[in-house]
Order: sequence, then structure tokens, then C-alpha cells
Amino acid sequence: MNSQRCYEKKHPDHKTIVKVGECHFGSPHIEVISGPCSVESFEQLYEVALTLKKLGCHCIRGGAFKPRTSPYSFQGLGETALQILDTIREQMGLAVITEIMSQEQIQQAEAFVDCYQVGSRNMQNFELLKSLGKQDKPVLLKRGLSATLEEFLMAAEYILSEGNEQVILCERGIRSFDPATRNVLDLAAVAKLKELTHLPIIVDPSHATGQRSLVPPTALAAVAVGADGLMIETHPNPDHSISDAEQAISLETLESLLPKIDAVAQAIGREEIIKEEAVLIGV
Repeated sequence: MNSQRCYEKKHPDHKTIVKVGECHFGSPHIEVISGPCSVESFEQLYEVALTLKKLGCHCIRGGAFKPRTSPYSFQGLGETALQILDTIREQMGLAVITEIMSQEQIQQAEAFVDCYQVGSRNMQNFELLKSLGKQDKPVLLKRGLSATLEEFLMAAEYILSEGNEQVILCERGIRSFDPATRNVLDLAAVAKLKELTHLPIIVDPSHATGQRSLVPPTALAAVAVGADGLMIETHPNPDHSISDAEQAISLETLESLLPKIDAVAQAIGREEIIKEEAVLIGV
């Protein structure tokens, strides 16, 4: 097993750093990706982007294609959402991360995104993973609903084995018997993955808990246990989010959370989120 690329370390302290725009996942800096579950309109995403730019975050997320449990739920705006994301990228200088679900969507999204996201339901879609392994863009791979850590790393291996070494792992909670939270956030897995692999690891407390009141404390816990970054769902008006409204936090909550993330990062010897004077083009 140790011969696999996801396990290989040239040195005991070797860590791979994956660059997405101005973000460096795996560096001492704690990177924060934020944005709505689904792209609903230009105005919605623009408001989010303005806040992220002000707060010094460099990556925005937004769903264009949405894998939903029910086929009757909102499935995303598709090509229209990709065009909105691209406009935001051009105007704000934010790197764009969005989920793709098929090999066809790789080419459809290629010109519009900086990083492909593979959702938990597609973690073992091996043909999709092999296709992403042939791309030159980073891939954010989410852990499957009930995947073991070995299965998670072997999914990453499918991408690495095709030549793409730009892989970011994302712990987003696993299924359990207890319905008190949407999933169970496996923070021990984050610490264990740090021992097993050189790949950067981030945590998605939004999908892990499914409740906006639990997002801030679990985000802080993720940083404390060693996560290289966070993916947090935000919305200008969370209660009116078309999808996953219960887990989306407000932009004001995100603003109040970032200084606390900085404090935890400093306490454990990590560097805080980089704050820069915002340069807004076309605003």
C-alpha cells in the first residue's frame, strides 16, 4: 500500500501544496472557500463575492450542477451558473470551485472554473476520476458518505495515477445512526490523514452538520485538529437559499468567524488567513 502515490513522502515532513488561484492548500496558511450551495443569480453571487473580497478570502464556491437526493429538487442553473461564476472570477479575481458530476461536464466547465469538485456521491465514480486525472486543473475530492479512509485515498489515487497530482481531500462527514446532525464530522480522520498522506486536507462543516449554528464551532475544531482549510456555505439570505438553507450561514456570521479561525490557527502554530487590501475591478 505504501507504494501508492497518495502515501508517498519524499521526507517525513513532505507536504504537497496545491495552488488554486491565490490559495495555497497545504501551506501554513488556513484557506477558506466560501459561497452558496447553488448559484441562484448574478446578484446573489456578486454580494457574496464582495464580502469574500473584503475579508481577504480568495476562493468562491457555487454549485452549477447539483446532485440532489430527489430528482424533483432544484438541479442547478447549469451553463448559466458557469457563466455567472466566470463573470465573478473576472470582476473580482476570485478563484472558482464548482462540482462536476460527469465526464461531459469536465469539458463544459473547463473554461469557467479553476478547480473541479467531486462530491461525496461520486467519490468512487472511477471513470470520472480517471478523466480528471488527465486534466491540468486541481481537483477537490470529497469523502464518500460511508467511505473508509483507505477507500478515500484510493479514490484520490485514481486521479494521481493518471498524472494529475493537484488533489485536495475534503472531509465532509460520514453517515451514522444518529439523526441529530446531518452527518458525523470525523475530525479524527483529519488527524489520521495527516499521518497517512502528503495531500492537503480541508473540512466542510456545513455538509457535516447540516445546521448553521454548528458550523462555526466545528470549523474551529477542524482548524485545531490540523485541517489546511475550510469550505463553508454562505448566502446573503440563508433562510431563502434554494438548496440546503438549514446549513448556510450569513455573510455577517462568516465575517465574525474568520478572526476566531485566525486565533485558533495562531494558537497551534499555523498562519492566519491572509488579509489584503481589496482591489475590486469593475466595481
